[in-house]
Amino acid sequence: MYASFYELFDAWFGIKFAPLKLLHTFGALMACSFLVAAWVLSKELRRKEEQGLLTPSSTDTLIGKEATKEELIEAFVIVFVLFFKLIYVILHFAEFKTDPQGAIISLKGNLIGGIIAGGLYTFYTYREKQKTKLPTPRLEVTMVYPHQLVGTITLIAAIAGILGAKLFDALENYQDFFQDPAMIFSSSGLTVYGGLIFGAASVLYYAKKKGIPLLHLVDAAAPTMILAYAIGRIGCQMAGDGDWGIANPNPMPSFLSFLPHWMWSFGYPHNVEYAGIAIPGCVGEYCTVLNPGVYPTPFYETIMGTIIFFVLWSMRKKIHAPGVLFCWYLVFNGIERFLIELIRVNIKYHIFGMDVTQAQLISPLFFVLGVTGIFYFTNKYKQDAQRAA
Repeated sequence: MYASFYELFDAWFGIKFAPLKLLHTFGALMACSFLVAAWVLSKELRRKEEQGLLTPSSTDTLIGKEATKEELIEAFVIVFVLFFKLIYVILHFAEFKTDPQGAIISLKGNLIGGIIAGGLYTFYTYREKQKTKLPTPRLEVTMVYPHQLVGTITLIAAIAGILGAKLFDALENYQDFFQDPAMIFSSSGLTVYGGLIFGAASVLYYAKKKGIPLLHLVDAAAPTMILAYAIGRIGCQMAGDGDWGIANPNPMPSFLSFLPHWMWSFGYPHNVEYAGIAIPGCVGEYCTVLNPGVYPTPFYETIMGTIIFFVLWSMRKKIHAPGVLFCWYLVFNGIERFLIELIRVNIKYHIFGMDVTQAQLISPLFFVLGVTGIFYFTNKYKQDAQRAA
């Protein structure tokens, strides 16, 4: 596996470029998933705008006013957080190279540097506002289309999603969390459904404040969410981050013999979890391999997620009832996640005489909500059409 793109380029092309050690595969693919999702979402929102399903909202801007307390506080907080981390990274670069995500997510930082930088920027913001201050501020009204808010929507989804993923991971591993609450700030441990639920709730709250019709928004987002999930799983597969399946020492079925054996059972050599046994003769930081091999579930989920994306993408122009496409996403997501949990390593709960994972508790709810929503929104659309006629 490849902890960073340094190992990837070294193995594939024989190129040893030290700065690539800072570009960890898991983090890079996660960032890529959000960028691709933002592009696809923007494309779909534009299509709905052209159809007249989404309209712009007006935003009032007061020109020539002096800086408010809220603006100055916001300016300070943003720059404080940025330099709190940036200066720490510069002063502890060796630690950052080893674990960039851990250094960024943790509470470690340079307090004095953050305060000085935040204070200077706050003063600069105040001075700039004073230069443009008018005796009588004037009100300007601008029209903002939903696709113009995709950047903000993506940022909200990313931040809330990571927080939710960490929270659900802490709940899933509650015993470890109570022993060491600081684990929530580590770079490892992200629960997909926690990220999905928190991210979606935050985006819907923001969209409602901006007057964006929620059903059309979630329909537009449905294909993008499963595509982002599929891309993110590539990062899990490449890094070998522990999100793999149960042991699979079984021989490969003959009808699958045309496929590479790693698609059936994989040892994740050089995984970032340091899991498994030592690799003979290996020199370097990541020198372990799983024995026996396991089901490469991240690879399976990338394949299934990509298929679901193309199915939803092909359905989007054929379904006219708002909300139905998103409900199909819930159905497909619930089925996919429930099935993959059958062969995936995870914490299990003993409920009603059964051992189930957190995802197996949530995924059936997604399926039921999806099926119910398909019938409800379809009938509602038909009834509204009949009333209009």
